[in-house]
Amino acid sequence: MKLYTFDSAPNPARLKMFIAYKGIDVETVQIDMAKAAQLETSYTDIVPEATLPALVLDDGSRLTEVIAIAHYLEGLYPDRPLLGTTNEEKATILNWNHRLFNTVFMACAEIFRNSHPAYASRGLPGPADMPQIPALAERGRTRLGLALTTLNSELGLRPFVAGDALSFADIDLLAAIVFARWGAKVDVGEEYPHLVEWRARTDAALQA
Repeated sequence: MKLYTFDSAPNPARLKMFIAYKGIDVETVQIDMAKAAQLETSYTDIVPEATLPALVLDDGSRLTEVIAIAHYLEGLYPDRPLLGTTNEEKATILNWNHRLFNTVFMACAEIFRNSHPAYASRGLPGPADMPQIPALAERGRTRLGLALTTLNSELGLRPFVAGDALSFADIDLLAAIVFARWGAKVDVGEEYPHLVEWRARTDAALQA
């Protein structure tokens, strides 16, 4: 199998942390999104959606969603599980994965894609031109503030996003917070004390 990715981009960053924590060795090809290499025919011939990351399996089939790639790799490499081991854990983590993506991550994406000058015709990912909608950037800022306030309260109740142990939900939130800082110009600081404490725990757990 072969992984096409661009490590510094938000979605690929989620998968990079997942792979690093589990110690998975996979052939990787970097597609430079800063140079719009994902729109070149050499890549769209493989992944017509022009999105990253994408995992091409040995039989030529493709997985193009981070959560699907993570589940596939977890099945192959079950050590150091990040997606739960019981039905309840698996459901709780997956619930948080989607919740975080739909709130924090998408809020950041709305801000970034609808305000950055380089994305004037790239309001949505993919091969088609999409105009920016400035009102979506403003809505994204409101959404992000609400999501971070809610998460700060939640993380005052338990050490990690989905419970007592590190999971892929924590990786998702960490990637989203990094994205918020450079993509949405929102830094998670002292106004979110539980999030700050959670980040320190998560950073330490990922390095353990």
